[in-house]
Amino acid sequence: MRQIKGFAEADAERLVAARGEAGYPDLRTLWRRGGLGRGALERLAEADAFRSIGLDRRRALWILKALGEPPLPLFAAVEATPIRSSEARAMALLPEMPLGEHVVEDYASLSLTLKRHPLAFLRNELAREGLVPAAELAHLPVNRRLSIAGVVLIRQRPGSANGVVFITIEDETGIANLIVWPQILERFRRAALGATLLRCTGKLQRDESVIHVVTDRLDDLTPRLNTLRDRTGETEPRPLRKSPLALPERVPGYDVRDIVITSRNFR
Repeated sequence: MRQIKGFAEADAERLVAARGEAGYPDLRTLWRRGGLGRGALERLAEADAFRSIGLDRRRALWILKALGEPPLPLFAAVEATPIRSSEARAMALLPEMPLGEHVVEDYASLSLTLKRHPLAFLRNELAREGLVPAAELAHLPVNRRLSIAGVVLIRQRPGSANGVVFITIEDETGIANLIVWPQILERFRRAALGATLLRCTGKLQRDESVIHVVTDRLDDLTPRLNTLRDRTGETEPRPLRKSPLALPERVPGYDVRDIVITSRNFR
């Protein structure tokens, strides 16, 4: 619960205190006696917290909108009316959220996901372009020139490194450490310091368990992350059933709902 953005500690304590031994068998029960306001309940739904009671974030938000504000404590024990058949039919018409959209929403609410790494959705096209997964760096020939891509986790520039920048990236198979010499940093500064998804081309160096890629080119692939919402995770994407209330087609790179993955960077 600490990971959920906008979810107060007091609300978490209230939720646990009212849970009891029986727990919350469904969302209506939680709504009645959990002691949380509408905003807190929506934060839980946006974080996909109701999956354990059979509701993904979209269906949980739909039900919450129908329920309205939680009842006052005096009436919290009153048995709620069952879901009307019209509500059930309407909920059944909600289109399934693609797995990629769940991953984006996980990052928006929790800053992480346990469903699938973002790079797993892009692996087929990265492989077609000749990029290798991080796990293969332990087995490929030393001094081989290769390309790899990953989400930037850390950028470091130690004071004793004479301007050398060390970047750690991660894909769905593991991490890779990049060495960026000052002249390469100046040439590819925007990608090196600004990319969330970074492609690195360079020579592989390995000394026992210490593995680096000495960079000679960097490219910003961040816009590809903004395609995750429409990806199902299947090898051959299937056509998606759009909601009649779907938003108009957006301009890539200009949507506040695009995936945001933070990194730790030197100052």
